[in-house]
Amino acid sequence: MEAIRQIIRIPRSHEVKIKIPDYLEEDELMEVLMLVNMGKRSYKDKILDLQEAVKDPDFIEELEAVNRDFENVDMEGWE
Repeated sequence: MEAIRQIIRIPRSHEVKIKIPDYLEEDELMEVLMLVNMGKRSYKDKILDLQEAVKDPDFIEELEAVNRDFENVDMEGWE
């Protein structure tokens, strides 16, 4: 798998064309991921989002999985 990153501004037309490198073969599957910076949010809004996240079972499950993944790494060098 290869990651190709292109950063653009949202055009007035709200349409984006994606240039596929020529060396990639036709009919190959690819995944397109769009990340959008939603602008400035207030500190209060960010805190409210965090307060909601701690009630989300999916968030808690992911957080626990990350903690388990790093248990051994966290103890390295402390023996």
